[in-house]
Amino acid sequence: MPLDVSSREPQAPSKATVAPQSSKSDDLTFLDVLIVLAERKTTVGWVTLVFTVLAIILSLLLPKRYTATTALLPPQQNSSLASALSSQLGSLSGMASLAGGGLGLKNPNDMYVGMLKSRTVEDAMVQHFELMNEYHKKFTSDARHEFENHTKIDGSGKDGLIHISIDDRDPKRAAELANGYVDQFRKLSEHMAITEASQRRLFFQQQLEETKESLANAEEALKETEQRTGLIQVDAQARALIESAALLRAQIAAKEVQIESLKTFATGENSQLVQSQKELDTLRGQLAKLGGSANIDEGLIVPKGQVPTAGLDYVRKLRDVKYYETVFNILARQFEIAKVDEAKQGSLIQVVDAATVPDKRSFPNRALIVICSMLAGFFVGIVVALLQAITKRVKSEPRLARRYHLFRDALSFRKRTV
Repeated sequence: MPLDVSSREPQAPSKATVAPQSSKSDDLTFLDVLIVLAERKTTVGWVTLVFTVLAIILSLLLPKRYTATTALLPPQQNSSLASALSSQLGSLSGMASLAGGGLGLKNPNDMYVGMLKSRTVEDAMVQHFELMNEYHKKFTSDARHEFENHTKIDGSGKDGLIHISIDDRDPKRAAELANGYVDQFRKLSEHMAITEASQRRLFFQQQLEETKESLANAEEALKETEQRTGLIQVDAQARALIESAALLRAQIAAKEVQIESLKTFATGENSQLVQSQKELDTLRGQLAKLGGSANIDEGLIVPKGQVPTAGLDYVRKLRDVKYYETVFNILARQFEIAKVDEAKQGSLIQVVDAATVPDKRSFPNRALIVICSMLAGFFVGIVVALLQAITKRVKSEPRLARRYHLFRDALSFRKRTV
């Protein structure tokens, strides 16, 4: 055997040449390794074949999975608005981030990716598609974690899109899950204000709902007063004073709401905020000339000589109705303007490529599994062949056998007795 070349030494070597010859004979060259592998090529081949066959069987037994992908386009940020707000807000980066500037993220898509991965959206997916039964989980949290293992959301691509990939054993179900993910995210975003226009729209919507409720209460109170006292016709001068005061109070209230809306994203130096504050002061001055007050419970009361005492309560209820009607109309116009501005910025999420039913499986990749297993079997076969050669040499040479026994004893944890 090539590894046993050390045993073929000259019969009568001189003392000066014994050591160098034995040293050279003990060296293991790459050619010796190739010779050993060539002699044991059957072992290498069988090990490789076993690994390949096992890989083929495993790839056939593994469950098939299909991946459906949808591509989303997030809202494009308004760069001019972002820079203007950033210069006004200074260190208030939190509000600037809502307007699209100073977000502090390397990729603006990170915020939307985080919202897509939120527990609210994932739990909605688990409940809507009954994934607890699909994944055989008893708890929603376990089903959510399992769903995360089958979902990949990536928004770091150079194309600026957000890609949602979901794999499932059923190709049709995989497409339904990918498209349903977008629907559940839209339901979440309907209740959230992300852009500046969305904030204004949500703010005016809340104020409009409160005013609508107050108007309904005022109308009900006026109706009860009419039924109790009888319908009273107020003269033209009194009605004009009531309507003028109600209109001014309503304009003041609407202007205060508008100022509060501006303060959510602007500082006191904002030109629009300064202009609105001046208009508010002017309206208050006009109301003061009429002898009224911005407080609805105080202010302009028509003199008793012009309105009978029995109709005083009716006048007050009528004033409340006029006030809330005017506030409602002003806020409704502001709300519609905010909705138009929000629509101009585009929808929150736009679907570029909807998920379709995949026609090819994404897992398992049988060719890759077989090739990797074949290479692994080949290397394992080489190791087995070399170990066989080393074991044979150790058994054939007493000197190496003694070293082997010393090595084995050194690895043992039992203490040897001398």
